[in-house]
Amino acid sequence: MCPYGEEHYSLFLDTAAAICYTEWSEYQPALYFLLYQIDEQDNGFVSFGMRKFCADGTRFTINGKPTMLRGKHDGMIFPRTGYAPTDVNEWIRILQTAKDYGINHYRFHTCCPPDAAFTAADLLGIYMEPELPFWGTIAAPGEEGYQEAEQQYLIALGDQMLDAFGNHPSFVMFSLGNELWGSPERLGEILRHYKARDSRCLYTQGCNNFQHFPLVLPEDDYFVGVRLSKERLIRGSYGMCDAPLGHVQTDRPSTMHQYDTIIFPEQKEDADGEAAEEIEIQYGTGVKKVKVSKSAGGLIPTKPVITHEIGQYEVYPNFREIEKYTGPLKARNFEIFRERLAAKGMLSQAEDFFQCSGALAAACYKEEIEAAMRSQYVAGFQLLDLQDFSGHGTALVGMLDAFMESKGLITPEEWRMFCSDCVLLAQFPSYTLISGEIFTAKVSMRTVLPQDGTVEWVLMNENGDTLGKGSFSGKQEPGLSEIGRIFCPMPEEISSPERLFLILSLTDTDVCNAYDLMLYPAIAMPELETQETLCITEQLDEALAALQEGKRVLFLPTETAQSIPGFYCTDFWCYPMFRDICNWMKKPVAVGTMGLCIQQDHPALAQFPSQKYSTPQWYDLVSAADCAILDDTPEGFTPIVQMIDNFERNHKLGILWEAQVGNGCLLVCTSRLSSAAERPEVRWFAKSILSYAKSDAFRPEQKMTLEQLQKIFPPK
Repeated sequence: MCPYGEEHYSLFLDTAAAICYTEWSEYQPALYFLLYQIDEQDNGFVSFGMRKFCADGTRFTINGKPTMLRGKHDGMIFPRTGYAPTDVNEWIRILQTAKDYGINHYRFHTCCPPDAAFTAADLLGIYMEPELPFWGTIAAPGEEGYQEAEQQYLIALGDQMLDAFGNHPSFVMFSLGNELWGSPERLGEILRHYKARDSRCLYTQGCNNFQHFPLVLPEDDYFVGVRLSKERLIRGSYGMCDAPLGHVQTDRPSTMHQYDTIIFPEQKEDADGEAAEEIEIQYGTGVKKVKVSKSAGGLIPTKPVITHEIGQYEVYPNFREIEKYTGPLKARNFEIFRERLAAKGMLSQAEDFFQCSGALAAACYKEEIEAAMRSQYVAGFQLLDLQDFSGHGTALVGMLDAFMESKGLITPEEWRMFCSDCVLLAQFPSYTLISGEIFTAKVSMRTVLPQDGTVEWVLMNENGDTLGKGSFSGKQEPGLSEIGRIFCPMPEEISSPERLFLILSLTDTDVCNAYDLMLYPAIAMPELETQETLCITEQLDEALAALQEGKRVLFLPTETAQSIPGFYCTDFWCYPMFRDICNWMKKPVAVGTMGLCIQQDHPALAQFPSQKYSTPQWYDLVSAADCAILDDTPEGFTPIVQMIDNFERNHKLGILWEAQVGNGCLLVCTSRLSSAAERPEVRWFAKSILSYAKSDAFRPEQKMTLEQLQKIFPPK
């Protein structure tokens, strides 16, 4: 009888016949099983694969060939059953879905999956990293907090995990836990125990241990973390309790960020002789105090670096998922979130909020993963997550839902453009271009297998007109390499902004990537001063007086009494959970918004072409804005440019909106345009709303009272 089930027996026979004595890897997951019979009572089988997964300097190799780990987190969340599946077929479905999205590696957060998961990973070629079920402190004997029984239990459990599952070729890595603190010496001692006992996999002290003050132990085979010192960040996003924030959250969108100069910075001498200080850190969903050296300047790793739990970009709830919870776990949280949104009069916008926040989250993930791909000293990454995580707060951070099923936000083919074993990368400083300038970009390839083909590029507009094209030829070895440069002059004579697409492709393969840019004609900033038919003002009193006279008003307030600061990136993980942690730690709380929801066909944006969701042209406009709280407006009152709030607060947030106030017509923009007037996109936005305010089309149907306006913008 086949140990993997009769339905897989023919697969084994075909595999054995076709690739006899082939080493196991993600590309050729060759498996063998030895049947033995000594007598009728003493018989059985041993299954195995032949592979050598190693840490070679700063990279991983499989059977002597370099590889990059494209991983995801798994917290064993299975809403329909309440427990992890124990049949191979279901794990094949789960792991194959991840593989369809370019994933070749699984990290199990403080847990170990059942044998069926390893069996499925063996069949599909997935590199597995189980973890001891521990998130806490490992003190040494004699130290405060030392728990001998606890440690002996964990060590014995690790022994059992290795004994039970270590023969699976997919079991290539092993971690002592998540975000551990305590004694480095004791952690090293435990690692030595495992390494002496079982050499079939690689080992690490844990994932993101010692957080702001990480270290590499002599016993570590690789390093997993989010930073190499407090300021040396190797991830694109963080909770405010772990600030500073990452580049995806704080920087103007570009494709230039990489981690190599952070992993190996210019060396500086550390101060000596400084005493330890006590700091407060996030500890699970709470806080604790730990002692660290003031001179901890960070580490220079000499082993492979995996960037830990990357992403965590939140998507607004998709209430259609509620009906999928047919097992013991019910979506009561989703039901509460839906009730809250309905109470705020915005339930009709739920689908838009989901789609728009999801589009922004997908773009953030693209930049996060590409930053890792652009870094030759990043040996792998571990997403948190490709799927939603319904435990530990409601963290709707996935492109897939909690059932490992698509949300419809991005296809596997689109995701593999930037998350695969071969990725084409364009590096350029800005997604917004100006007519007459030369668009320049460096084109690189991150590949696991050697590639020998032609890379073609084309830059075209939305109508399909080609602005430039070219190609680069040559053989590319495994790793990261530059393959060419793009120099493409932008047309000088264009009358309005155009959406452009830069497309890279490797001929005779499905390897491609695409970037969405905007081209703006060069113009001066429009004069935002009162005109004959339009009052343009920053002063509420002046705006109110003009409205009472029945005039048109473009109101550009510099201050907003009831507002949320503008923040381009979507929220991190779960707003209420990290708000509470920040409050406990007496640190600033995250803004907590989730991107724009835009009436892109509104005539106010006729000269500022937009998508329905946030794109890079909105970065400076949002960053310079106060998102006014419009909760007191009637149901159906919808801003032209609305910021999506998180599912707990559900404020109605406006950056650009219009209303009939008495007999007057009001258009309000809370973005401080003058502070970003050098940006071409800001100039065109100003031109567009000014043209609209002067036009006959400016006849708002939704209404606002003077009292409502004064509440949002109190007179000075």
